[in-house]
Amino acid sequence: MKIEELHKVELDLIQEVVEICQKNNIKYFMIGGSLLGAVRHQGFIPWDDDVDIGMVRDDYDRFLQIAPQEISQPYYFLQTDQSDPNYAFGYAKLLDESIHVEEKRNINDARKGVFVDIFPFDKVPTGDVERSIQQSKYRYLNAKILLLSNYRLMDTEINAKIRKLQPDQSRKTKEYKEKRDELVRTYNQDDTISEYKNLASQYSYEKELLSEKELADVIQVPFENLTVTILSAYDAILSRLYGDYLQLPPESKQIEKHIEKVTILDRNDFTFDNEID
Repeated sequence: MKIEELHKVELDLIQEVVEICQKNNIKYFMIGGSLLGAVRHQGFIPWDDDVDIGMVRDDYDRFLQIAPQEISQPYYFLQTDQSDPNYAFGYAKLLDESIHVEEKRNINDARKGVFVDIFPFDKVPTGDVERSIQQSKYRYLNAKILLLSNYRLMDTEINAKIRKLQPDQSRKTKEYKEKRDELVRTYNQDDTISEYKNLASQYSYEKELLSEKELADVIQVPFENLTVTILSAYDAILSRLYGDYLQLPPESKQIEKHIEKVTILDRNDFTFDNEID
């Protein structure tokens, strides 16, 4: 599948998220490479093969509660660590399962499809020591969940034989997921805290910290044939992430990073299935 075709499928997924959010007054904003694409390219970065959307935790929780009943297509699935027991990460994906994808260096038994990533932003402590402790605990729990969920960098014949989670694995994985969820929510009720963090971020800690002021105001911008929401403070945010973000990277770095293999399935074979297992 050419990246232009992948982008068309991802645009439909973005539109699905946007419509659910607009209908239910849920605030969302483009983040990471998708924010950069919206500002620099008015759409996708031409070689980018994924989509990143952010929500403050309260909006994220509402989206997870509402979206499964609002999803418009039977081949769409809202994947979380609760709706898919084999999925390990602490953020959601809206999948189009009619197009099965394998991600690079990310072999697992979770449900597959072209995806949009949806990340929650939680309040984080103000002190450097407290932040370091929280981040270390998050990474530890994440590593345990990935290990117990049989995530691996490559597929082998031996790995294929042990892919199914055993009852003890499932129980322990569920416990670690609950501890991770409790950890990221620790400071959300503290009114003295005004900084938020995507704890599942691929960026270094300080680069994706957002202040309440930065989160307060949004604007609408074009994204290909859609209109999406970004934070008004995009210049400061993108400068933290990328430096001179209007400068294109060298051609050697203009490559797809996530998708390894694509298999197109028959959409007529799908029925609605968005209940939590």
